[in-house]
Amino acid sequence: MDLTAGHVWVLVSAAMVLLMTPGLAFFYGGMTRAKAALNMMMMSFIAVGLVGIVWVLWGYSMTGGDGVAQLFGNPFASFGLEGLIGTEDMIGAGYGVTFAIITVALISGAIADRAKFGAWSLFVPIWVTLVYCPLAFMVWGGGLLSADGAVGGAVGEAIDFAGGTVVHISAGVAALVLAIILGKRQGFGKDPAQRPHNVPLVMLGAALLWFGWFGFNGGAAGTAEEAGLIWINTMAAPAAAMVGWLVLERFRDGRPTSLGAASGIVAGLVAITPACANVSPIGAIGLGLVAGALCALAVGLKYKLGFDDSLDVVAVHLVAGTVGTIALGFIAMPVDGEGGGLFYGAGGGQLLAQVVSVLVAITLSAVMTAIIGLAIHKTIGFRITADNEVSGVDLSEHAETAYEFGGLGVGGQFHPTNNVAAKDSVSEKVNS
Repeated sequence: MDLTAGHVWVLVSAAMVLLMTPGLAFFYGGMTRAKAALNMMMMSFIAVGLVGIVWVLWGYSMTGGDGVAQLFGNPFASFGLEGLIGTEDMIGAGYGVTFAIITVALISGAIADRAKFGAWSLFVPIWVTLVYCPLAFMVWGGGLLSADGAVGGAVGEAIDFAGGTVVHISAGVAALVLAIILGKRQGFGKDPAQRPHNVPLVMLGAALLWFGWFGFNGGAAGTAEEAGLIWINTMAAPAAAMVGWLVLERFRDGRPTSLGAASGIVAGLVAITPACANVSPIGAIGLGLVAGALCALAVGLKYKLGFDDSLDVVAVHLVAGTVGTIALGFIAMPVDGEGGGLFYGAGGGQLLAQVVSVLVAITLSAVMTAIIGLAIHKTIGFRITADNEVSGVDLSEHAETAYEFGGLGVGGQFHPTNNVAAKDSVSEKVNS
């Protein structure tokens, strides 16, 4: 079969989405303390390696094909992707894996500074297998929430064009559960050293995420007209969300911040993800403004409710993902004069479908993440020791640091033969 323009666009989009995970590594890495920056970035990079293997072996098979009780596809249907060789379906498989990778990578921000790298490396493939793949099948693969599924057939099919429930709500809920399981960082809410150590790195990460998001949302466009709408909405919503976040900061805190601008962009991108092909540009602006302001307010919930979501994954991804998904019940445009949201004079059917899909995603992710997280925490342990948290997770887990201080490192690395006194001297010099 000849390579068409549509095939090329999906391939380019897949490359753009894959770039989002290194972009996320920069975004998260800059938000952590200096002595945890490399570990934070490694958590994203290892997600690429592990999910890439899982996807080829059984992950892709679980997201489509004949379902098992409408919950997940047969893991052995296309094991190793052998059956896809010589078909254009291989392109779709390549596009799909990039979504799975960034979804699990998003979770890592909630447990920054205190997670064992080995425990995280075990969590990643299990979570993708038991949470992401089943949910992707339920929503996109003809499962429970699809038009022909038991739930979708009863309450109507929910709209989730690019991953409001499958990606952001599932990751946001998992982040909350893991943050509770691992507990708070030492000095949480009191130690000023827990502020972001490199805001320009955060801004760079946000820029890469925004660039990649045009492929994230637009890669599945079916027509040129749909692609154009998606592109504009993916521009308008994060732009408005950034403004909404900064305006709220200005009135609440007295001044807008660059960290707020970067976070607002991501909040808007998350909110428009499920809605990008189904709302007007005006609707995208309104959605972005609301999402930006609400997420800025939601950041404070961790202090009021007492959970330590280190990098505000819950406030940005769970909140914005939920807002964007449910908003479709109000602002979804009619298709061929039928359906749509309440603001277009339609009934509450679409709103009911959206709410039900959110509840299913929250329940599945919460229950399975709790089981996986607790099993790891109770066996090999998920959290580093208190001493290692003080000296820095980069040193304890990787024997290296992101920055050179006082000539004590060798190319940024610390050799295993270094004695404890030298290691302690280094940790004192690392900016905490």
